[in-house]
Amino acid sequence: MAKETFSIPNISCGHCVMSIKNELNELEGVKTVEGDPGNKSITVEFESPATLEKIRDTLKEMNYPAA
Repeated sequence: MAKETFSIPNISCGHCVMSIKNELNELEGVKTVEGDPGNKSITVEFESPATLEKIRDTLKEMNYPAA
């Protein structure tokens, strides 16, 4: 299982984090999503078939692109 932390400059509140969690948890292979609006980051634990590219693409589609 892989674990990656993404810097998301567009995060401004807990609602942003919840939106990201809800969307990423729908990707097959994503195990956990934790977010911190204070430091504008999320940490995702995932395994195949989820990939870094799929996660980044999903964040971009949501208008929360990773820096």
